[in-house]
Amino acid sequence: MVFTPGGLFKYLQSRFRLTAGKRPIVAHSPDRLLRERPLVDLDDVVCIHQRRSKMPSAANTACIEVCRVADDIAATGRDKVAVEEPLEIQIGFERKGIGTIRSISVTMRTPGNDEELAIGFLFGEGLLNRRSEIARIERNEGNSANWVRIHLAAGVRFDLKQLERHFYTTSSCGICGKASLEAVQRLMLTEPCANSSLRLSGSTVHLLPTRLKSGQQVFADTGGLHAAALFDIEGNLLMVREDVGRHNAVDKLLGAEWLNGRVPLENRILFVSGRASFELVQKAARAGIPIFAAVGAPSSLAIELAEACGLTLLGFVRDRRFNIYSARYRVDRTFESSGATSVV
Repeated sequence: MVFTPGGLFKYLQSRFRLTAGKRPIVAHSPDRLLRERPLVDLDDVVCIHQRRSKMPSAANTACIEVCRVADDIAATGRDKVAVEEPLEIQIGFERKGIGTIRSISVTMRTPGNDEELAIGFLFGEGLLNRRSEIARIERNEGNSANWVRIHLAAGVRFDLKQLERHFYTTSSCGICGKASLEAVQRLMLTEPCANSSLRLSGSTVHLLPTRLKSGQQVFADTGGLHAAALFDIEGNLLMVREDVGRHNAVDKLLGAEWLNGRVPLENRILFVSGRASFELVQKAARAGIPIFAAVGAPSSLAIELAEACGLTLLGFVRDRRFNIYSARYRVDRTFESSGATSVV
């Protein structure tokens, strides 16, 4: 099927029961809100996502028939592929005593850890700062779990102007259109990452790709997911999240840490399986992470933001090699030769 952009969104709305985009979805009393949908207590969500993190959801993959061709020989068989479905992120808040629900974003994601994804997204965009700002998290149950609703606590002030940017994001392109580096820096919870005294050895950096791979359970089945992982300074793998979208994997990871009260992450390394984009560096800086490492290349704007935030940015971390693009002092056992930085 071929769609226009508007036609594609209408298809997704009907296929996955999404709501209408920019207008307020619901505007009625809080009592009616309580009667309409099953609500999830925030502490229950923390327990739920801790249990789920130990076992990937079966909905992460689908089994399909495929024709495999090698040289001039073809054979049919079954194969696992990564599932991709839209998730609508909504926010509920009171406005002049009236319960209001607004749609914030529709993102294409791999099902699983949806509450973490929503929390991580809202935190990264500067719409959330503390756990106390959330009253409860609501999600639709059953086979069509395609929206998550974050209800703000009573009394939390929420500026509707913050919702002027509405997103339809694909898993490949993520969120775009930040006004300036200064706007990103204003979102940071802590002082710039330059204040961190964290130091990292080159030998530890070399361990990251292998240790990340050991935690990519769904990727091992499908070969079709991005991953984001947190490591400590010794290179021990602490948490992994996978998704068809690079940004979603990072949002799930940071959302889990935020729900557990561990943000800012001033003594952690964020390692991603793809490239280092401006948006991913922004999310790392927002969470106070001092070291960001990527298997792929960084963009020029990602490097500029990392330098402005004092964040150590590593790229091409694979095959016992890597490049250091900013805040080089955090990586020990380096030497300068012919103007190039190498790891010994």
